[in-house]
Parts: sequence; structure tokens; C-alpha cells
Amino acid sequence: MYWHCASFQLSTSTPLIMGILNVTPDSFSDGGTHNELNDALTHARRLVDEGADIIDVGGESTRPGSQEVSIAEELSRVLPVVEHLAAEGLVVSIDTRHAQVAAACVAAGAAIINDVSGFRDPAMVEVASASECKAGLVIMHMLGEPRNMQANPHYDDVVVEVSTYLLNRARELEAIGIARNRICIDPGPGFGKTFEHNLALLRATQGMSVLGYPLMAAYSRKTFLGELTGIAEPSKRISSSVTVAAYAAERGAHVLRVHDVAPTVEALKVMRSLRA
Repeated sequence: MYWHCASFQLSTSTPLIMGILNVTPDSFSDGGTHNELNDALTHARRLVDEGADIIDVGGESTRPGSQEVSIAEELSRVLPVVEHLAAEGLVVSIDTRHAQVAAACVAAGAAIINDVSGFRDPAMVEVASASECKAGLVIMHMLGEPRNMQANPHYDDVVVEVSTYLLNRARELEAIGIARNRICIDPGPGFGKTFEHNLALLRATQGMSVLGYPLMAAYSRKTFLGELTGIAEPSKRISSSVTVAAYAAERGAHVLRVHDVAPTVEALKVMRSLRA
């Protein structure tokens, strides 16, 4: 399987590593760490050196309870980073739920639109379906909005409902002419899910990996790992994050979205050696 992202054809025969680059003052794990341009570029290059295939640039925190930032503010954070990294030939993903930000970043060279709101906004669909846009698309499931998504989320069957939502959204995009091979799906752990929901989705990785689209596993440093381990500080959840990434990879996940690239790459090498 190949994931077609603008001029890049990314093989998913082994899991792709998407390195997280938050250029925000308030992200749940690394807010304020890389929000200066030079710091952001240095960190991105480090992630690539460690084995990242994709750099996912985010300029708005979507942690539970977070509020929207203005389009102008989000663009001021992400656009210079996207422009520099794309000019270096890197595969850049823009993590945004705003169509104007996505459009500007694609024009600046971003190869992927990672939409946490799952392309619910018709304006975002318009960006994705524009004739000049060939970007890869990540459809993520989120129940509600960041400001209210953790207010008592409920599902009768979280795996069935999330899978159905993702398949329906993917098919709706295909119906308006978006190529199937541009689409990746993400069950959205932590976005309107309880501890039990997140665990159920993780355990269902193998089943979701055969739905016909590349599957993203984006569990890195999430709160439910803190609940599992008792580690309150997100930046210290490295071991559990790597363990979950390796688990997801072994069960068919095609893209691993992670903060900690080097230890994840190391773990995957060990797992591949054990299978040989």
C-alpha cells in the first residue's frame, strides 16, 4: 500500500513515523518548547535524523478544554516552519482544523492535511478537493470539539461507531473525486474518549488496519497512558508511548504519530528482528 501525499508516494509496507512538532505555547506535552522558528526547525531536523518520515506541524493546541486561536495567530506560528521544512524537501504535515490554514500551508509545500475534526467543515473539504491539491489527508475521529469533547463521552460500541464514522467520511470524500490512495484514517484516541474507549480502540488496531486505508496510531504521551502507568507528567510517558507504538505496529498500524522518534525506531528494529 502507498499513501499518496502531493509529490510523495509513501510506502506503508513498514510503519511510517510521523514526528510531532508543536509550535504552540500550550500543547499538553511540549507547549512552549519549540514555538520559536529556529527551535522548531532544529527539532524537526533532529526528528528526521532520528528516523521520522513525516513532520507534523501544529499551531493550535487541541488538548481537552482548549480554546480556538485566531487564524492569523495559527498561521503566524506554522507557516514559516512549513515553508522552511518543505523547502528542504521534507514531507510536511499540517495539523489543523481550519481550512484557511490548511490552504496556506499546502500552497507553501505541506504534503499532508491532518484534520482533527475529520473534514466535517465544508470549507476544509473544498480545500482538499481543489484540483491543485493532491495532499494526503488524515481523517480523525473527534466527538464534539476540544473545549467539550471530554464532557462525559458515550458510545454504545466505540470501535464500531468510530470505524463507521471514519469509513463514511472517507467514502464521502471519494464520492466528490478525492483519490482513495490519498486518505489515511485515525481513530482519535483522547479526543472524546474515556480510558476504556482508548483501550478498546488500541486493542482493535488489527481490525481497523484492514478497513482499506492506512491506519494512524496516535497514542503518544496521551492521558490514558498516564492513567495506566501512574505517570502524571506527559513528557515522562516515553516508555509507555514506545510500547504502545510497537504494539500498534505489530497489529498493522501504518503510521505512528509520536513525540519520541528515536526510541520508537529502535523498538521497531527490535520487533522486526524478532520476526525474521
